[in-house]
Amino acid sequence: MQIFNKKRLRFIINPNSGTKSKKKIEKLIRRYIDQSKYDFDVCYTKAAKHATELSLIAARLKYDSVIAVGGDGTINEVSKPLIGSNTSLGIIPMGSGNGLARHLKISQKPIEAIETINGFKNRFIDALQINNHIFLTTAGIGFDAHIAHEFSKLKKRGFFSYANLVIRDCFCYKNKIFELILDGKKVIKKGFLLSFANSSQYGNDIFIAPLAKINDGFFRVAILKRPAFFASLLTLFRLRNKTIHKSKYYETIKCKEAIINKKNIIAHIDGEPVFFDDGIKITVPSKKLKILVS
Repeated sequence: MQIFNKKRLRFIINPNSGTKSKKKIEKLIRRYIDQSKYDFDVCYTKAAKHATELSLIAARLKYDSVIAVGGDGTINEVSKPLIGSNTSLGIIPMGSGNGLARHLKISQKPIEAIETINGFKNRFIDALQINNHIFLTTAGIGFDAHIAHEFSKLKKRGFFSYANLVIRDCFCYKNKIFELILDGKKVIKKGFLLSFANSSQYGNDIFIAPLAKINDGFFRVAILKRPAFFASLLTLFRLRNKTIHKSKYYETIKCKEAIINKKNIIAHIDGEPVFFDDGIKITVPSKKLKILVS
């Protein structure tokens, strides 16, 4: 009789991500993961960057996959040591927005997400670099970065908390002038926000770059101007139904490198707030990330 070696998995659960309780997720994992195919362990993060440490250990021990149980911030931390390795990233989305999982059409239902892991179908995606950080979905400056910083201060997370912030601040936030160097060419744009998009959406099916492809070796620079008052609802509708690229308030540029030579930039990376003291540079490294998809 032929004997098959089981694949080794590590589940990394962030108990503080998103709005959903993580109390039952370990039980669901143990019940629905195919234990005839996989040996696995379950770890819980205890602090910021702990997920990266746990993922790095698994990659060094040549685990077949590390599964992030949380939101885009948790996925970002887990993915860092896996880029360019043979260890794939898996996702059980349990964050506030779940932008990467939604882009890849990974189910928001935990049991179905576990079934995706059981299927163990891999594909490669780009992992973008912004200065010394990596990101998988979006990074940005302007209004979306402002909201990311404000959102991080809230005790209550979730879509409605995020939406309340947007409604509260959108009409008092002014357009800004953005000076960029895109693939070596100087560009000056005026906008409400400027997003560097590897994937199509922020999360919660808000599509800031509906034409973005996550594995084409490029990213999209999306510039959105603040719409006139009576066009605000239409703009929001376009962000939801993947037609924002048809709006007169929107422009997108496909490129491989973007540089902003400006000090003290308020930004976000995969929805997490960050400050850059001496400008930013975004590139598409050659090393890819292997990821489990449906």
